[in-house]
Order: sequence, then C-alpha cells, then structure tokens
Amino acid sequence: MAVLRFPEGDSADFSQGGIYFIGNASGDGQAADAVRPGPRNQRGLLAPVWHGERMRFGDCTYQEIAALAREGAVAVVPLGCTEQQGPHLPVDFDTWFAEAVVTAAAGQAEAEHGLPVLALPALPAGPAPEHRSFGAGYLDLPVAVHEAVVRAILDSLRAQGFQVTVVWRGCGGHDLRHLVARYTDEDHQMRVHLPEPPFPSLWSAAGGAAVPAGHADSFTTSIMLARRPELVRADRIPGPSRQPDWSDPGLDFGAYSDTGVIGDARHASSEIGQRLWQESVNWLARFIARAATVSG
Repeated sequence: MAVLRFPEGDSADFSQGGIYFIGNASGDGQAADAVRPGPRNQRGLLAPVWHGERMRFGDCTYQEIAALAREGAVAVVPLGCTEQQGPHLPVDFDTWFAEAVVTAAAGQAEAEHGLPVLALPALPAGPAPEHRSFGAGYLDLPVAVHEAVVRAILDSLRAQGFQVTVVWRGCGGHDLRHLVARYTDEDHQMRVHLPEPPFPSLWSAAGGAAVPAGHADSFTTSIMLARRPELVRADRIPGPSRQPDWSDPGLDFGAYSDTGVIGDARHASSEIGQRLWQESVNWLARFIARAATVSG
C-alpha cells in the first residue's frame, strides 16, 4: 500500500485505482519533494495515471497542478458557449465539444509527443447576442465581461507558473485576437496561443464545400451523431436557411433562419462525424505540440 503523508499529518491511501510511485515514503511525515504525473519522473511521487485518461485541471490537487506548471506543462483553456443549436441539438454543444476535443487532444499530445498537458474546465458562456431573438436557450455575456473573464483565467495561470497556454474557442464567433495581442505585448512571461478553429476546412474536406455551413449545421449534427447520438432529435432536423451577412456587427440569426440552423443540417451522418471528430483532435494535438516548442 502506498501512502502519501503531508506536513499537516493528513495522508492519502493510493493503493486502489491507479499507478502511483512514492519518492519520500520514509514515514517521517514530510511532504514529498515532487508531484508529477506519468512515468517521466523516476525519482519521486507521481500523481495518478487514471488508466490512460488525460489529467484534467479539475481532477488534480493543487500540489499536482504546481508540479505540472514547474515541469512546463501546456495549459489548454476551452472556451464554450450556451446558445440555441436548432430544434434538434442541445444548447451545450459548443461547451461540450470544446472541452471534449481539448481533453482528447491533450492526451494525444502527451502520448505522441511526450508533452505534459493540462486541460482546464470549459467556460460555458460567452457573447451570444445573435441568438437572443429565438427567445430561450442562451447565456449571453457582454464582450467586455467575456474578455475580462478570459484575461482573469490567463492571469491565474501565469501566477501559478505556467509558461505556455493555448486558448481553444468552441465558438468561432468569439474574437479574442486583440485581447491575446495585448496580453502578449504586455510581456507577462507566458506565451498565449489563439488558434483559428479549423472546422470550416475540416467540413469542406469531409462533407463537401457545396453543403452550406454556419451553425447547428451538418458539421455539428454529424459530430453529435458520432459522439452523443442519444441527444440528437433526428425527427426535428430542419431544412436549409438563408446565408447571413457575417460582417454585420448586429448579426441576428433570426433574420435568416426560422429554426436557428444556419446552413443545412440534412447532410449529417455518424460516419462523417467520426471523421470530423478525429481530425479535430488530431489538429489540436499537433497545434499543442507546436505551441510547446515555439520560443519567444
């Protein structure tokens, strides 16, 4: 049985459910000198490896998070939103998808590139004014509030010692380029990366550029059919919408769609969704690996 003793005298029994190594296990009541995940550290206490699942920020103790930051772990922040997704999909799609892709890509980046990666919990709300006219199903944060929350998250990670952070947007309409540029210019000693979501190009390759896309479309519906089919109301998938003016600063989806769908959701399939899912994970895992090695 492996027991970790902390200075306060508390102990944790790690004999069940994971792989653990004890560094300072002399029984003298002193804190272990390191808390690190996986088999990389051969000399000290290792945090649990949960049967191959990637570590999430929320699953860790504060000591494990501190050790990961010291080890140079990449922190990945999934930003979601809560908004209508047509009559056939749940309103949490963007939040669920952002966190699910980040978690899967974090595990893949570690497995393929040997990188320590920590997946943060998803922020479930952001600016969503274009959905208000549908009357329900949205959490609409003002842009200034959203930016302030994201900045506070970055400040928190920097204060904990993280040196590389990736901000992953579940909603491509949330423009954080100016915030990230300002943060970088202020020289906070933490590199912040804001990748442009690759979803339009992934859909063009998998589903065909001729099928209009936009919101709650065949991309979104395919992902749901592949990963959460029990939540798809297949009998309510509507027909296509008119294409909106994406440059309109006062964009209202209700002016272009009676159902909330922008584009056409009728070309979705589980097979396409599985391909889109894997390509999304692959893309982000590669990006995390590049972000970890970029200097300056």
